[in-house]
Amino acid sequence: MNVMITGATSGIGQQLALAYAKAGDKVLACGRSQAKLATLTASQPNISGLCFDLLQYDSYPQPDPSQGPLDLLILNAGDCEYIDDALNFDAERFDKIININLISIGYALQAWLPLMAPGGRLVLISSSAQLLALPRAEAYGASKAGLSYLARVLAIDLAKHDIAVTLVHPGFVQTPLTDRNTFAMPMIISAESAAETIIRGIAKGKSEIRFPRLFVFMMRLLALLPFPLWRRLALRMV
Repeated sequence: MNVMITGATSGIGQQLALAYAKAGDKVLACGRSQAKLATLTASQPNISGLCFDLLQYDSYPQPDPSQGPLDLLILNAGDCEYIDDALNFDAERFDKIININLISIGYALQAWLPLMAPGGRLVLISSSAQLLALPRAEAYGASKAGLSYLARVLAIDLAKHDIAVTLVHPGFVQTPLTDRNTFAMPMIISAESAAETIIRGIAKGKSEIRFPRLFVFMMRLLALLPFPLWRRLALRMV
């Protein structure tokens, strides 16, 4: 199987790349750091690298056509920054996060969806944060909510092309991104555990993968509250 993964040099993406390579699949790992890609490709003979910046929309590289079509395309790359002062809204920060987490996905789809084999699968890594309005998450939450909507529409529109879509909603996962957080992260799991859960879900053909189950259940339960009540609860978190 030919697997392409963005954001493959750290966190969930790296663990996915290693796991698929160990299983004997050919993995095309994408990232911005040539040094990190070199380390990753040296660790597994089944991994090759593509070094580029997802925000450079005019320079998305094409995989080597001689390697055959893509069977699995995992769009995992993303970033998280918070809006610390909503009254003095940081539009540049908002623009940055929306671009990397959502707009770049459109360019990735334009570049690589035509390379997918019939029967292939597109995987989009969103976040459980899209389920609930969370303090300071104007940029991150909006980008992931948009991504989740996009994935569900693609699941409808790509079915006629025999391409399946899997949407992933992780909770807190130990990665370089979450290492920057200064707040409590309940039920946080390792990137290795997250990758294992995603791979199992993909193998089962799941359209949506949510984990940890209890954490996501609690988020969905809170999302059912009338918004004025949730707002009062959320204000206690600030």
